[in-house]
Amino acid sequence: MAERLRSRDMAILATDSVATPLHNATLEIFDPGDSTFSHQRLVDLISDRIAFVPRYRQRLLSVPAHLANPIWVDDPRFDLGFHVRRAAIPGPGGLDQLLELVARVVSRPLDRTRPLWEMYVVEGLRDGRVALLSKSHQILVDGVETVDIGQVLLDVSATPKVTGHDEWAPRRRPGDPALLADAVRESLTTPATLLATGRTLGHAAGRRTLELRRRLTTVAGPLARLAGPLAAPAPAAESPLTPARVSQQRRVAGVRTSLADHRTVRDAHGGTLHDVILATVTGALRTWMLAQDRRIGAQARVRALVPMSVIDDELEATSLGTQIQGHLVDLPIGETSPVVRLHQVSYSFRAHGETGRAVAANRLAGIAGFAPTTFHALGSRVALGEMVARRFELTVTNVPGPQFPLYAAGARMEESYPVPPLLPRHALAIGVTSYDGHVHYGITADRDAVEDVAVLAAGITEALDELLDTATPARGRAARRAPETPTGSGTRRSRGRGRSDRNPGGRP
Repeated sequence: MAERLRSRDMAILATDSVATPLHNATLEIFDPGDSTFSHQRLVDLISDRIAFVPRYRQRLLSVPAHLANPIWVDDPRFDLGFHVRRAAIPGPGGLDQLLELVARVVSRPLDRTRPLWEMYVVEGLRDGRVALLSKSHQILVDGVETVDIGQVLLDVSATPKVTGHDEWAPRRRPGDPALLADAVRESLTTPATLLATGRTLGHAAGRRTLELRRRLTTVAGPLARLAGPLAAPAPAAESPLTPARVSQQRRVAGVRTSLADHRTVRDAHGGTLHDVILATVTGALRTWMLAQDRRIGAQARVRALVPMSVIDDELEATSLGTQIQGHLVDLPIGETSPVVRLHQVSYSFRAHGETGRAVAANRLAGIAGFAPTTFHALGSRVALGEMVARRFELTVTNVPGPQFPLYAAGARMEESYPVPPLLPRHALAIGVTSYDGHVHYGITADRDAVEDVAVLAAGITEALDELLDTATPARGRAARRAPETPTGSGTRRSRGRGRSDRNPGGRP
C-alpha cells in the first residue's frame, strides 16, 4: 500500500499559498576550476544519486471525496530535465544580479501535480563561477522518510563517487476504486486514520476562517469610530516584521563572513558561536530599524523562534540522529552596547545548554553529506508548527556545516546561502550556514514590506565589526582583516578557514 500523507503535512499544505509558498531553497556557488562542470554533468549526477531520495520522483495523489489524506505515488511522467533547469545572468554577473534571479525563482509556488522540487544551474557569474539554486517543498523533506537532495549531491573530493546505474521504473498508480477501498479499510481498522483526516480538514477550515476574520477586521477597523461600542475592535498596531499582509514577491540577500571573526568574539566574551551569530543578527535588526527612522526604546525586543537540535525521545525521531525543537528568544534591539546584547542572548540559551539535551555543533557538522540543507528544512517545519501556539516575529535558523571543501561533479563549492521561506504574516526570515571557514547569512524578505533589505544585509557586517572592535580594540579593523573582494550588496568575502567548532548546543 502506498504511503499516506501525514496530517501534519496536510496542515502545511493547508497553510501553503501563493503569497506564502512553503518551500526551502539553498543557493550554492561553485568554482569549476579545471573540471567540465555543466548542466548536463549535474543532470548526470542527480540521476546517479536520486535513488537515495526516492520521494523526489513521487507526487501527491488525492483520494476521491477526500475520504482520506492523499498518498505518495511514483510520477509516471517524471522527467529529470523538467526539474533540473538551466538559467543565466548577464555576464560577468555579481551576487546582486544572482540574488535578484533567486528572489524571482523562490517567489513562484511549485507545481503540485509533479514532484515538489526544482533545481537551477545558473551561469554567467564572473570568474567563470556557476551557481546552483535548489528549492524543495516542506512536505517533501521531513527528515524521517526523505532528506534534502542537496545532502546527497556533494562529495569530499573532486572525483565524484559513482553509485551505479539506477534501474527505476514508476510503479502503477492505484485507481479510484482502490483508493476508496483503502481509505474505508483504514478508517475501519485504524481509527487514528479517521481522526487524523478529520483533524486535517478541521485545521484547513480553521485557517480559512482565520483568514476571513482578518479580512473582516481589516474592513471593520476604519468603521469602528462610526459604529460605536458594538463594532469589532481595531487591529493592534503592526510590527515592521509582521505586516497585515505580505506580497507574492520576495527579496533575497546574502552575507559572507569569516568564521574566525566569530570565534574571536566568542573567545573574548564567552558563550558559543551560536550566541555570537544571534547577537550579530540583533545588531543588524537594530541598524535596519534605525535607518527607517523608527523609535527604539531601551527595552525594545524582537521575539524570534530559533529551531535547535536536541536529544529527546518524546519528539519525533529523524534519520539525522537528533530531534528539532523551537526555542523562543527576545533579541534586545533596544540595547546600545553590542557586548551587552551578546551577553543577554547568551544568557537566554544558557539553560538549554545545561539540560544535557543539547547537541554539539561538531556532531551536526559531521553528519554524512551536506546536512545543513536538511536541517534548515526541518527548522522551517518546526517554526510553522509553533505559529499555532506561540507568537513570534522572526525565525532564525543556524546550522553548522563541515569545515572543509565539498565538491559537486568536480566543482568546488565556495559559498552556501540558505533561502528560508516566509511564514504567514512574516516579512523576514534569516538562515545561517557555516561552511569551510565562513559563516553565510541568508535573508528572505517580503518585497513590499522590506524594500531596503540591502541595509539589513550591510547591518550584518557592521554588527560583527562592532563585536570585533570590543574583542580586539588594540589591533583595529585594518590590522585584523586581509583585503576583501565585494560580492554584492551588503556582502563581503573574508579571510580564514577554521576547524570544526566544538560549541555545545549546536542549533539548526
